[in-house]
Amino acid sequence: MKSPKVAILDYGSGNLRSAQRAVERVGADTTVTADPQAALEADGLVVPGVGAFAACMEGLRAVKGDTIIGRRLAGGRPVLGICVGMQILFERGVEFGVEATGCGEWPGTVERLKADVLPHMGWNTVQAPEGSLLFRGIDPTTRFYFVHTYAAQKWEMEPSDILAPPKLTWGDYGGRFLAAVENGPLAATQFHPEKSGDAGAHLLENWVRSV
Repeated sequence: MKSPKVAILDYGSGNLRSAQRAVERVGADTTVTADPQAALEADGLVVPGVGAFAACMEGLRAVKGDTIIGRRLAGGRPVLGICVGMQILFERGVEFGVEATGCGEWPGTVERLKADVLPHMGWNTVQAPEGSLLFRGIDPTTRFYFVHTYAAQKWEMEPSDILAPPKLTWGDYGGRFLAAVENGPLAATQFHPEKSGDAGAHLLENWVRSV
C-alpha cells in the first residue's frame, strides 16, 4: 500500500525534525515545508508548535499557514496540531495579560493553567472519549508527555444538528484542560506525541492511517 504523504508545516516554530521523524516511523512519506502548494496538496498536514502563542501566530501568518489550514479543512483534508499548534487553532490566546488572535477554527481562549507549579512538564494520563480515533487501542492508563503553561480549559463550540459532535479528550493539572480534540478533519493534541514513546507512536499511527 502506498504511504500517505504528510507535510510538516515549517513556520519557524521548533520540533519540526522530531515531528517529522516520529511521523515517518509510523509509515508516512514526510516533508518539512513552508511552501503553501505542497502543504495544501499533502494527504495530511502536521502543525507543530513551541513557544508563545502570539509569536507562533506571527510565524504562521508569515507563511500563510492560517489560510492553508482553513483551505485544507474546507476541503475535508486532515490537519493535526501539536502543543502550541493546537492552541493557535482557537480564537485567541492570553499570555501575560496580552491577547493575541488565533486561527479561529474553534471558539474559545487559551489561558494560563491554574496549577501552583508551572509549566505542566512531564507525563500525565488523559481521559479520552469512547469512539476516539486518535486513542484507538491505547490503554486508558497510558501517560503522554506534556510541556505547557497555557491551554484551552473549556469547550465553547455550540452543538450542531448537522455535524457530528467533536470528540474531546481532557487532562487534569490544577483543573481540567483540553488534552486533545478530534473535530472532523481537524485534530490536535496539547501533549507531544513525538516525545511520548510507544504511546505517542501508536497515536500518530492511528492518525496517519486515517489520512
